[in-house]
Amino acid sequence: MNTMEINEASISRRNLLRGAAAAAVLLPFGMTLASCAAPGGGGGTTGPTGEVTATNPFGVAADSKVDAVIFNGGYGVDYVENAAKIMEKTQDGVTVKVSPSTKIAQELQPRFVGGNPPDLIDNSGANSIGFNTILDQLEDLTEVLDANNLEGEKIRDTLFGGVEAPGTFGDKFAALNYVMTVYGLWYSSSLFEKNGWDVPTSWEDLKDLGAKAKEQGKYLFLWGKEAATYYQTFVLDSAIIQGGDSVRLPIENLEEGCWSNPDIQGVLNIFHELIQAGYVKPGGAGTQFTEAQAQWSNDQEALLYPSGSWIENEMKSQTADGFAMKGLAELPLNANQTTPAGTLRAEAGEPFIVPSNSKNPAGGKELLRVMLSKESATAFSKEKLAPTIVKGTVPADGFGSTALVSQSELLDAAGTNVFTIKSTNLYGMNSDQLPIWNSFLDGKMDVATLTKQLQDLVDRIRNDDSITKIEIK
Repeated sequence: MNTMEINEASISRRNLLRGAAAAAVLLPFGMTLASCAAPGGGGGTTGPTGEVTATNPFGVAADSKVDAVIFNGGYGVDYVENAAKIMEKTQDGVTVKVSPSTKIAQELQPRFVGGNPPDLIDNSGANSIGFNTILDQLEDLTEVLDANNLEGEKIRDTLFGGVEAPGTFGDKFAALNYVMTVYGLWYSSSLFEKNGWDVPTSWEDLKDLGAKAKEQGKYLFLWGKEAATYYQTFVLDSAIIQGGDSVRLPIENLEEGCWSNPDIQGVLNIFHELIQAGYVKPGGAGTQFTEAQAQWSNDQEALLYPSGSWIENEMKSQTADGFAMKGLAELPLNANQTTPAGTLRAEAGEPFIVPSNSKNPAGGKELLRVMLSKESATAFSKEKLAPTIVKGTVPADGFGSTALVSQSELLDAAGTNVFTIKSTNLYGMNSDQLPIWNSFLDGKMDVATLTKQLQDLVDRIRNDDSITKIEIK
């Protein structure tokens, strides 16, 4: 397999409550907001302008106002508020209003249609705006990467590799994803050490580990209804680690029979065995997802939980003392994986966008520039226990977080051997996939039925001529 680069907004939690681009909520796929919005967009920058200088690279006008709407999910909005305070000190007379939202599409689609969108948006969560509906109304953010940060370094040179790809659609870098997310299996290293359990290295190891967990009155896995597709992420990522692009590209490009790939089927068959053996806690389809996660992190009813690296911050008030949370890369099917050792799903998430028709797009870009300073990025990592796309902001001790340390170790081990899945969010499939996975995890659906229903969803999108398809490489 060729080296794969980060090229997508994330699935799972990012898709559900904090995540990247989900489906357009109010408009069908074949319709774009641009079709009903005021003219302009995609380079037609509006708003007041000021003098372009080394400390004001986008020409933010003095005494202007900046309107930012930020998704109020697991990371909150305080990190943007803190950046806003810095900006108000560094830009003459500028004031920044930061507004939280949990319903980005419902609240902001009318503003796009009316030609009055905010200057900066964190387009995250299940209710995010599908990028296919607003792409031609967004600024290209390349000049943000080419600007210097507050410390005087070129921003592009301070970032992890591959961070442009998740926000690039066609040839347009339209979304700057701020937070680095590592996808993996999360566990208590102290619990494993106490019981003498080996950390699994493949799906084949899970059968034995599940039996050992059962002996201790524990489960191997559990889930909550809103997060059932965490296990789709786990399955697909595992199959890609096993088979590389021969698995990834057919899934990404909605090919016929893509879910029947032998590596995917191999993982699913073992998973079904685990469910039938009673190694997955039943009842998740009726359990709220954070409640289920607390059963893992606080009650320690299950050994492993597939999630993104936001999990520690999300569950920090519901994690048992001495839990020693760590992450490991998602598992290959067996020892015959075709990708390099350490291959990992990792991606930049939390997509920030700047609408061209806003009142002050220059101000939106400047707020992003402040957020990308070493000062702001370090403060975020310390408070949220998650790395941003800015390198060198997490110390060796991970601010006391074993999970954050393990994230850094996984990223270092992977190097450039990282990948992601774009199609789920690009085409807004998560909501349709959720009930399918809930049924499978509950033991009510076999592998053949699961495969057919997921493939039917893919085929429906592929055959719908009203949906614009984008080739994913």
